[in-house]
Amino acid sequence: QVTGHLDDCTCDVETIDAFNNYKLFHRLNELLESDYFRYYKVNLKKPCPFWNDNSHCGIRDCAVKPCPYDKVPDGIRSGSYKYSEKANNLAEECEEAKRLGAVDGFLSKETQEAVLQWTQHDDSSDSFCEADDIYSPDAEYVDLLLNPERYTGYKGPDAWKIWNSIYEENCFKPQNVKRPLASGRGDDGGHTFYKWLKGVCVEKRAFYKLISGLHASINIHLSARYLLQDTWSEKKWGPNVTEFQQRFDEVLTRGEGPRRLKNLYFLYLIELRALSKVLPFFERPGFQLYTGNKSHDAEMKNLLLEILHLAKSFPLHFDENSLFAGNKKEAAKLKEEFRLHFKNISKIMDCVGCFKCRLWGKLQTQGLGTALKILFSENLIEKIPESGPSYGFQLTRQEIVALFNAFGRISTSVRELENFRNILRNMQ
Repeated sequence: QVTGHLDDCTCDVETIDAFNNYKLFHRLNELLESDYFRYYKVNLKKPCPFWNDNSHCGIRDCAVKPCPYDKVPDGIRSGSYKYSEKANNLAEECEEAKRLGAVDGFLSKETQEAVLQWTQHDDSSDSFCEADDIYSPDAEYVDLLLNPERYTGYKGPDAWKIWNSIYEENCFKPQNVKRPLASGRGDDGGHTFYKWLKGVCVEKRAFYKLISGLHASINIHLSARYLLQDTWSEKKWGPNVTEFQQRFDEVLTRGEGPRRLKNLYFLYLIELRALSKVLPFFERPGFQLYTGNKSHDAEMKNLLLEILHLAKSFPLHFDENSLFAGNKKEAAKLKEEFRLHFKNISKIMDCVGCFKCRLWGKLQTQGLGTALKILFSENLIEKIPESGPSYGFQLTRQEIVALFNAFGRISTSVRELENFRNILRNMQ
């Protein structure tokens, strides 16, 4: 039943389905399986900054297996996180010195200065995310292919508390407006809530829809990769139609499910738009997806550019010029509020008790935060020189990996929706 036009956009569901499922999805998956994109450095030991909570999920499937250090490709470990030509040359120098896999203490003075310079640049940039300190001893590489996002059994009050904190405290919503289907409250079918949402400015409405879309996407993954069989001989994961219906069926969710799914498509458009905008950053000859395997790196860069050109060719992009377009002073204030609210949500991810959910929550919020950073840095991206370093606009390797993997998750959700549609059709 989720069809047709999307609010606040010129696009419709069918155009996205056709573009994603038949043109983009398989190429993107191939890219995400490559070494550059499968290793993500994350600190899963940070304490929750908002409430005292040491309750970690004891379920086996909540665990994350970090990657043994020597399994991470040399080029990724080298400390050359910025991929200008100069940084790559420095990385090669390190390789000759047989120090490639070593900690920063072994890097040449010049490389240390370069890394420091970039770190300072990133601290000052217009960041939407509370990024992990990748130099912290608690930060470890995780192989995302070996730790897939799927149903872990993490649910109930702990999981509810996370989402409740996100929606109630960070989505610009006044306390007296109750969220549709919020547990334990009288619900008027969301009438008051949607009346409020319709009345707020397009930016605040967009913010809510992005978070709701992210929530919907995560719930689709959990329903599509559900633990169907757990015996001593094997574990079997696959689509759980009942779980999917409980979260999205129009009747069971009193009309809320289809709205959630439309918000997923809205999120898809926002992140797709960011990919189409960031093309000049990746097109520079000096940019490499550096892992140390030269021919494979060149092949993956070509695939990356193919995906970005494809994103650019999408016919009905979201027009981000409709955001923050009013009075300059008011717009700047609103943008800052938007940024701080989103930053807060990225911090809440350190309160998630299930480590696998925490890993994917952190990655997806950093990916969306990076997409927002791109959309709001259009002027800087336009000024990027064709060769040499791009000082005005910069992305760390972490941001690049998060951006594409986060979009990969949303692309997968849109694809899984097609699978659920077919299963439900065959059941009728």
